[in-house]
Amino acid sequence: MFLKKFIGDKAFYKTALTVALPIMLQNLITNLVSMLDNIMVGSLGTEQMSGVSIVNQILFIFTLAVFGGLSGIGIFTAQYYGKKDEDGVRYTLRLKAILAVLIFAVGAAILVLFQEPLINLFLHDGEYEGDLTLTMDYAKEYLFVMLFGLLPFAFTQVFADTMRQTGDTLTPMVVGFLAVGTNCLFNFLLIFPHPLVGFPGWGVTGAAVATVFSRFVECVILILFVYTHKRRFPYIRGAFRSLYIPGEALGQMARKGLPILFNEILWSGGMTAMSIAYSLHGLDVVAGYSISSTISNLFAMAFLTMGSAIGIIAGKHLGAGDGDKAYDAARKLTAFSFAISVVVGLIMFAVGGEITRFYNTSEASIGLARYFIRVSACALPLQAISNASYFTLRSGGKTVITSLFDSGSVWLIAVPTAYLLYYVGHLSIYWVYPIVMSLEIIKDVLGLTLVHKKVWIRTLV
Repeated sequence: MFLKKFIGDKAFYKTALTVALPIMLQNLITNLVSMLDNIMVGSLGTEQMSGVSIVNQILFIFTLAVFGGLSGIGIFTAQYYGKKDEDGVRYTLRLKAILAVLIFAVGAAILVLFQEPLINLFLHDGEYEGDLTLTMDYAKEYLFVMLFGLLPFAFTQVFADTMRQTGDTLTPMVVGFLAVGTNCLFNFLLIFPHPLVGFPGWGVTGAAVATVFSRFVECVILILFVYTHKRRFPYIRGAFRSLYIPGEALGQMARKGLPILFNEILWSGGMTAMSIAYSLHGLDVVAGYSISSTISNLFAMAFLTMGSAIGIIAGKHLGAGDGDKAYDAARKLTAFSFAISVVVGLIMFAVGGEITRFYNTSEASIGLARYFIRVSACALPLQAISNASYFTLRSGGKTVITSLFDSGSVWLIAVPTAYLLYYVGHLSIYWVYPIVMSLEIIKDVLGLTLVHKKVWIRTLV
């Protein structure tokens, strides 16, 4: 009886994997291509890789702001869909589009006005040396082009997010495959010189152009697909004839969605602050952390995807008014996510370091990357539990609690610890990194406690 609480039947896992596998496959391909990008840019030199890595850390805040804003509204999309309320889904789509434009406008303004001060936050003389001026030049070069891809990225997420929350996870996956394939091809053509086909070698600029072009491709194809399949996506009919959203629905979505938006901004800002703390140890640490993060993300996407599945499945049950089913599904999916993370963590520990052989950068960066990968592999099960807890709490609209749980733990515990260990403890990065990663245990205990108390079980629509 105890095991049955945590292990579902075949039908349960079939439903869960139907939701999770398309997202997982899309993330797998995206992360594989990201790793190939990383390898190709890394072959240009440590400064080029570090410059690109710094910009991606800064853009990570924009990316998470988009995800956070849309996810907060997406709670209502999933519940409206569970209630079979097409007008409700339509209102959420409108609000997502409006929010995407606002986030783009604010984000682009900040990146244009403060690009140099933001990049400078990551450039420090430390234990490991590198050319900081050259790194700054490459970072500015890369950021300039990447700015053009922010808006299509935001609109892609608006439509893909809505499609997933209304039961179609396959189409965004297929379109995502086309986009990453485009990105990979043009990376190869534009980063390195190819005299026979007439393409010049644009280095980090080529990498940025390839990414931006792939984002336009993904955005256009996805939007065209939705508009040419109106029977399949009935909520698109008249979706943008006006921007009207009923005041009551708007108020509800703002109250529940804004805390998630602010949480994602704060959390991503906290993770960026962590990267800055690691960069205090030198430029090779920036490159090594970039390599390890890219490889770690490839393995971590298995349990990260399960978090999205929990949000969608639990949200649908809550929208239908069945809190018991939502709790049962969340509990079993959390256990499943933990089991997956243990298996994936063992594989990552065994083979993750070998992937660094494909990188052509300094020996110090490679050595650090391998160490970071092994530590991250050990931490995967801890991260799987906190990730599942976060999405469970969020599915019921407990957005203030999830914000404190998620971003609060980063800013109040992890970030101060990283800086204190450097400035006060004077510890090497080889001590700082595992100590910070082990702090995930605190989130696990808190998250599981809140989920077990069922404070999140609530129908919002």
